[in-house]
Amino acid sequence: MSGHSRWSTIKRKKGAADAKRGKVFTKVIKEITIAARMGGGDPNGNPRLRAALLNARANNLPKDTVDRAIKKGTGELEGEAYEEILYEGFGPGGVALLIEVTTDNRNRTAPEVRSVMTKRGGNLGATGCAAHMFARKGQILIAADGVDEDSLMMAALDAGAEDVVDNDGEFQVLAGVADLEAVREGIEGAGYAVREYGPTWIPQSTIPVEGQTAQTLLRLIETLEDNDDVQNVFANFELSDEEMARLAGE
Repeated sequence: MSGHSRWSTIKRKKGAADAKRGKVFTKVIKEITIAARMGGGDPNGNPRLRAALLNARANNLPKDTVDRAIKKGTGELEGEAYEEILYEGFGPGGVALLIEVTTDNRNRTAPEVRSVMTKRGGNLGATGCAAHMFARKGQILIAADGVDEDSLMMAALDAGAEDVVDNDGEFQVLAGVADLEAVREGIEGAGYAVREYGPTWIPQSTIPVEGQTAQTLLRLIETLEDNDDVQNVFANFELSDEEMARLAGE
C-alpha cells in the first residue's frame, strides 16, 4: 500500500477534493471521452467507459456533460484529440513516481510537468526508469462503512481477486487487470457497492519518508495533481501512522 493512497483518503476526509471539484470534473470528462473513442459509446460493451461512468456518478457529474463527453469520443460532436502518456521520475527521498497524463498538446504538458518536478525537488527520467518498481493491477474501491472485512474478503476471493486491503475508511480490492470486470461483477453480485474501479499501479515495495521530506514530496504530488492534464500520480512511499496523524492535523 503506497503512502500516497493513504494520504489521498485523508484528503478526501478533510474535504480537499470538494475544493477541487472543477478539476475532478475535467479529469473525469477526459476519461469518458477517451473510453468512448477507444471502445464505443455503449457502456454495456465497453468496460472502460462503464468504469468512467461510475466515477462520474460518484463525483456528481451532470448527465448532459457526460453525454457530450461520450459524443465527443465517438465523433458525434467535435472535440479534442487526447493522447495518454506515462511520465516516470523520482521525487524527494528517491521516491519513484508514475504520472499518468491525458493531453491534447504534449508540447504544452511535458514542460509543465518537468517544471513542477524541478521546482519541487523531483526530476523526470527516461521511459522505464520507474515503472518496473510498480505492478499493473485492477483496483476496486468500496466504502468501509458497515462492511465486514472477512465477508468482503471471502466474496472477493471467490470472484477471483488477489487481495483486499483496509485503506483508512475504504477497502481496496486488487485483481489482475484482465480479471477486473469479473471480480467487480462478483462483488456487486454479493451485495457490495463499488465506489470506483479501474486499472492502477501498485508499488512492489515502499520507501519510508517523514518530516520535511514527506512534506516536500506531498507538495510535489499535490502540485502535479493540480494540473488539468494529470490524471493520476502513483508513488512508492510509506508514511508511519505518527507521520500520517501529524500531516492530517495540519
